[in-house]
Amino acid sequence: MAIFYVDGRYVPADQAVLPVTDLAVLRGYGVFDLFRTYNGKPFHWPAHLERLIGSARRIGLTIPWSWEELTGIVMETIRKNPEITNAYVRVVITGGASSDFATFENQPRLLVLISPIPIYPDWWYQKGVKLITLYQERNIPDAKSIDYIPAALAMKKARQQGAVEVLYLDTARQVLEGTSTNVFLFSKGTLITPAEGILSGITRKVVIETARPVFPLEIREVLLKELLAADEVFITGTSKGIVPVVQVDEIVIGNGRPGTRTIQLTKMLDVAIGRTISADA
Repeated sequence: MAIFYVDGRYVPADQAVLPVTDLAVLRGYGVFDLFRTYNGKPFHWPAHLERLIGSARRIGLTIPWSWEELTGIVMETIRKNPEITNAYVRVVITGGASSDFATFENQPRLLVLISPIPIYPDWWYQKGVKLITLYQERNIPDAKSIDYIPAALAMKKARQQGAVEVLYLDTARQVLEGTSTNVFLFSKGTLITPAEGILSGITRKVVIETARPVFPLEIREVLLKELLAADEVFITGTSKGIVPVVQVDEIVIGNGRPGTRTIQLTKMLDVAIGRTISADA
């Protein structure tokens, strides 16, 4: 059984509990970040920690732990779970206890949860996936908060329509991001990804760094009509990597198959990840 860190203690997963007075339970007040390990080695943990701290600041949540303390707790949690070699590590900072069940009282709690990386179907990568679009914007897009009700409802719609992800649009029909992914497109050989109104994913950053020397790159506003007319589209995420997209709503993207540039970039990303893990060893 996995070992979690919960508010000062390392405990078996089935003993990991929060008091019902915690604002995470009562109000959905808290932030989290999620990174993965490869063969027990964390991938880009400092970037995820930086984003976690930034998310907390964006919602007015005080963090009493230092960078070194947070890193030490997270790494110890990984060490206590040697059987989970390729892991999801979720670091959560809750709003903490509240005597009136509403007011933040500067008593946040820290949780570190670990689980095996989910295995996605091979056909996602070999044949590509379908997305649907939804006019929806997150309240604080650059904060990774624990309030995922809108995303959960959106994903319910996606499953009903045979899709694996939802692309959020703003009222100007600009493409933003997925519920848990970022989006890219290739148009006439240029790699393009939205710039504003998104949570900038760590995998997104790695893809941009990997692609920049090879492909023309634009980080800017993207209208839905441009995405639908693209030669290739793909999404990125911590556990998913690069997933080719072959359909958005009822529109087939390109020739309806994973594009050659997407496949090339996927191979390049695999090499970049391998170099990073080797360098951190």
